[in-house]
Amino acid sequence: MGLDYLAANYLPIFIFVLIALGMGVAPLVMTVLVAEQRPDDEKLSAYECGFEAFEDARMHFDVRFYLVAILFVLFDLETVFLFPWAVVLDQIGIFGFIEMMLFLVVLLVGYIYAWNKGALQWE
Repeated sequence: MGLDYLAANYLPIFIFVLIALGMGVAPLVMTVLVAEQRPDDEKLSAYECGFEAFEDARMHFDVRFYLVAILFVLFDLETVFLFPWAVVLDQIGIFGFIEMMLFLVVLLVGYIYAWNKGALQWE
Protein backbone atom coordinates (compact mmCIF):
# COMPACT_ATOMS: atom_id res chain seq x y z
CA MET A 1 0.00 0.00 0.00
CA GLY A 2 1.68 3.09 -1.20
CA LEU A 3 0.93 6.71 -0.72
CA ASP A 4 -0.69 6.84 -4.16
CA TYR A 5 -3.17 4.13 -3.16
CA LEU A 6 -4.15 5.99 0.03
CA ALA A 7 -4.45 9.30 -1.78
CA ALA A 8 -6.57 7.82 -4.54
CA ASN A 9 -8.95 6.07 -2.16
CA TYR A 10 -9.19 8.48 0.76
CA LEU A 11 -8.88 11.86 -0.98
CA PRO A 12 -12.56 11.91 -2.03
CA ILE A 13 -13.60 11.14 1.56
CA PHE A 14 -11.34 13.89 2.88
CA ILE A 15 -12.76 16.37 0.35
CA PHE A 16 -16.30 15.34 1.32
CA VAL A 17 -15.55 15.89 5.02
CA LEU A 18 -14.08 19.33 4.27
CA ILE A 19 -17.13 20.32 2.21
CA ALA A 20 -19.49 19.04 4.93
CA LEU A 21 -17.64 20.98 7.62
CA GLY A 22 -17.64 24.07 5.42
CA MET A 23 -21.38 23.79 4.85
CA GLY A 24 -21.94 23.50 8.59
CA VAL A 25 -19.59 26.28 9.67
CA ALA A 26 -20.28 28.78 6.86
CA PRO A 27 -23.86 29.65 7.94
CA LEU A 28 -22.73 30.18 11.53
CA VAL A 29 -19.90 32.47 10.47
CA MET A 30 -22.13 34.34 8.02
CA THR A 31 -24.72 34.90 10.75
CA VAL A 32 -22.15 36.48 13.05
CA LEU A 33 -20.73 38.65 10.25
CA VAL A 34 -23.93 39.75 8.53
CA ALA A 35 -26.76 39.74 11.08
CA GLU A 36 -27.40 42.51 13.57
CA GLN A 37 -26.39 41.43 17.05
CA ARG A 38 -28.81 43.04 19.53
CA PRO A 39 -29.63 40.50 22.23
CA ASP A 40 -32.26 41.41 24.79
CA ASP A 41 -34.07 39.62 27.59
CA GLU A 42 -36.75 38.26 25.26
CA LYS A 43 -34.27 36.77 22.81
CA LEU A 44 -32.16 35.24 25.55
CA SER A 45 -35.09 33.67 27.41
CA ALA A 46 -35.69 29.92 27.53
CA TYR A 47 -38.49 28.79 25.25
CA GLU A 48 -37.87 25.14 24.36
CA CYS A 49 -38.89 23.48 27.59
CA GLY A 50 -41.57 25.79 28.95
CA PHE A 51 -39.87 26.69 32.21
CA GLU A 52 -36.84 28.69 33.24
CA ALA A 53 -33.64 26.71 32.97
CA PHE A 54 -31.88 28.20 36.01
CA GLU A 55 -34.26 27.40 38.84
CA ASP A 56 -34.29 24.69 41.47
CA ALA A 57 -33.36 21.33 39.97
CA ARG A 58 -36.02 19.58 42.09
CA MET A 59 -38.92 21.60 40.71
CA HIS A 60 -41.87 19.84 39.13
CA PHE A 61 -42.34 20.16 35.40
CA ASP A 62 -45.00 19.12 32.98
CA VAL A 63 -44.16 15.97 31.03
CA ARG A 64 -46.41 17.05 28.16
CA PHE A 65 -43.57 19.05 26.61
CA TYR A 66 -41.50 15.90 26.21
CA LEU A 67 -44.46 13.73 25.27
CA VAL A 68 -45.44 16.03 22.41
CA ALA A 69 -41.84 16.11 21.17
CA ILE A 70 -41.51 12.33 21.27
CA LEU A 71 -44.83 11.83 19.49
CA PHE A 72 -43.81 14.32 16.82
CA VAL A 73 -40.52 12.52 16.20
CA LEU A 74 -42.24 9.14 16.20
CA PHE A 75 -44.95 10.00 13.68
CA ASP A 76 -42.63 12.18 11.60
CA LEU A 77 -40.08 9.40 11.17
CA GLU A 78 -42.73 6.86 10.35
CA THR A 79 -44.19 9.03 7.62
CA VAL A 80 -40.72 9.49 6.10
CA PHE A 81 -40.96 5.85 5.00
CA LEU A 82 -43.74 6.85 2.59
CA PHE A 83 -41.39 8.71 0.24
CA PRO A 84 -39.10 5.81 -0.76
CA TRP A 85 -42.14 3.57 -1.00
CA ALA A 86 -43.82 5.98 -3.39
CA VAL A 87 -40.71 6.10 -5.59
CA VAL A 88 -40.49 2.31 -6.02
CA LEU A 89 -44.21 1.50 -5.94
CA ASP A 90 -44.28 0.42 -9.59
CA GLN A 91 -41.36 -1.97 -8.97
CA ILE A 92 -42.60 -3.67 -5.78
CA GLY A 93 -46.10 -4.37 -7.03
CA ILE A 94 -49.14 -5.39 -5.03
CA PHE A 95 -47.11 -7.02 -2.25
CA GLY A 96 -45.36 -3.73 -1.47
CA PHE A 97 -48.68 -1.90 -1.60
CA ILE A 98 -50.28 -4.30 0.89
CA GLU A 99 -47.27 -4.09 3.20
CA MET A 100 -47.43 -0.28 3.22
CA MET A 101 -51.15 -0.34 3.89
CA LEU A 102 -50.48 -2.59 6.91
CA PHE A 103 -47.78 -0.16 8.03
CA LEU A 104 -50.22 2.75 7.71
CA VAL A 105 -52.86 0.83 9.68
CA VAL A 106 -50.35 0.30 12.51
CA LEU A 107 -49.47 4.01 12.33
CA LEU A 108 -53.15 4.95 12.45
CA VAL A 109 -53.79 2.65 15.43
CA GLY A 110 -50.89 4.29 17.29
CA TYR A 111 -52.24 7.74 16.45
CA ILE A 112 -55.74 6.84 17.62
CA TYR A 113 -54.32 5.34 20.83
CA ALA A 114 -52.33 8.51 21.56
CA TRP A 115 -55.40 10.63 20.83
CA ASN A 116 -57.64 8.53 23.12
CA LYS A 117 -55.10 8.69 25.93
CA GLY A 118 -55.12 12.48 25.69
CA ALA A 119 -51.49 12.75 24.67
CA LEU A 120 -52.39 15.27 21.96
CA GLN A 121 -54.45 17.51 24.29
CA TRP A 122 -52.55 20.43 25.70
CA GLU A 123 -54.92 21.47 28.50
